[in-house]
Amino acid sequence: MTEMGRILVILGVALVVIGGIVILLGRAGLALGRLPGDFLYRGKNTTFYFPLASCIVISVVLSIVLFLMGRMKR
Repeated sequence: MTEMGRILVILGVALVVIGGIVILLGRAGLALGRLPGDFLYRGKNTTFYFPLASCIVISVVLSIVLFLMGRMKR
């Protein structure tokens, strides 16, 4: 049970750090969520938003980070 608690604390700290980075990047002018390729449809009574390009960018960055973390562990 101690190991589970430790993992939860580490995940919480990681989420806080990632949240801070996202806030700083938003203030720096990075248009994450408003990239070309993010689809927005506004009808009379509906709005549909699909951030395709933002999801791809986040996926590539996380893949690189996790790959580097895996290489450091060896």
